[in-house]
Amino acid sequence: MFKLKERNSNIKTEVLAGLTTFLTLAYIIVVNPMILSDAGVPFDQAFTATIIAIIVGTLCMALLANYPIVIAPAMGLNAYFAYSVLGTHDISYTVAFSAVFVTGIIFILLSLTSFRSKLIEAIPNNLKHAISAGIGLFITFIGLRLSGVVTQHESNLVTLGSFRDPSVALTLVGLVITIVLIVRNVQGAIFIGMIVTAIIAFFTGQLEINGLVSTPSLPEGIIVANPITSIADVINYGLYGVVFSILLVMLFDTTGALLGIVRQAGLLKENKLEKSGSAFFADSIGTTVGAMFGTSPTAASVESSAGVGAGGKTGLTALVVAILFLITAFFSPLIGAVSNVAAITAPSLIIVGSMMIKSINEIDWTHFDESFPAFLVIVAMPLTSSIANGIALGFIAYPILKMARGKFREVHPFVYLFAALFLYQLIFLA
Repeated sequence: MFKLKERNSNIKTEVLAGLTTFLTLAYIIVVNPMILSDAGVPFDQAFTATIIAIIVGTLCMALLANYPIVIAPAMGLNAYFAYSVLGTHDISYTVAFSAVFVTGIIFILLSLTSFRSKLIEAIPNNLKHAISAGIGLFITFIGLRLSGVVTQHESNLVTLGSFRDPSVALTLVGLVITIVLIVRNVQGAIFIGMIVTAIIAFFTGQLEINGLVSTPSLPEGIIVANPITSIADVINYGLYGVVFSILLVMLFDTTGALLGIVRQAGLLKENKLEKSGSAFFADSIGTTVGAMFGTSPTAASVESSAGVGAGGKTGLTALVVAILFLITAFFSPLIGAVSNVAAITAPSLIIVGSMMIKSINEIDWTHFDESFPAFLVIVAMPLTSSIANGIALGFIAYPILKMARGKFREVHPFVYLFAALFLYQLIFLA
């Protein structure tokens, strides 16, 4: 089934690769429910839904596409869902999950056609890189704010928090521990750093543990189940911009991660992705199922590259990861206690943000008509606390500058369409 001999691999290597990926990505089952619960989603609901989405998406990737790639809630999209969608729209999280569900359905339909690849090709590369960098800054800002390292200021809006604050001190200690592990090339550095920080928090009285194991539960059951009702929610609350923003980020995140990891594993033949439809289907079904149970959009995780680096080349690696996440479903009391201490999870947000911003190197800064829209995307996301706003401003500025230089024919018609939609959203739907 997994073509181990054909890909020059074996069961032992694939299992070890799966364990490596799991340790590298395990932080997500703490951070993702923490972010969602901060926006009002019950922690147990978000925790179990996160694991369900990972298992369903990853099993599809393992069994249908045979790639060593894990599908998991995307960092950045969870922040967008919690702080932009729920933070700026007067809606319940059930309505917000309807928008995610509709996006997942659209994503599934796109995965069955060539439209997805054509849409990606239409987006200027500089805007793609800027979106990733902007999300990185946004995530970092969230980590700094939740932990108190950055705090409110009456006149300057934000300022540096007090280093005497226990939360700030614990965050900085955890950050130092984690970055030291990273530079020492320790596998699963972020997860191990989180564990060490949690131990310190426990002995300093900041972490209280009232239980370790419990049966997985969904307090509110299935949140979204009816596509017709979900579409009606999107229409009634004018969530078109939300659906479009999530769709764009999912397109870039998943496609970029898929191509990068498959190329790293040496499985990209003639610069083409085999079974691309199955691979794209896996992340879209993860988003759809995740929204039904109560978690933010999923994507192919870049952390999967850790397992590939350890020798993983087949879906067996992903299958091992899915099994390990299934086991963690029984430890919600412990993980819930850890997530309640922002200083434990904040270092992971800061570090993941720093990793995402490296795409800024790929932006063409020599031409103003290319660099300024990218700049708007990057700065607007953290300053407006909205991924959608950053994307909107960049897509509106890009065709304007191109037309000013007489290069309007170089702009793909899709970009003009996106710019018009975003402009309409900001004027009439904001």
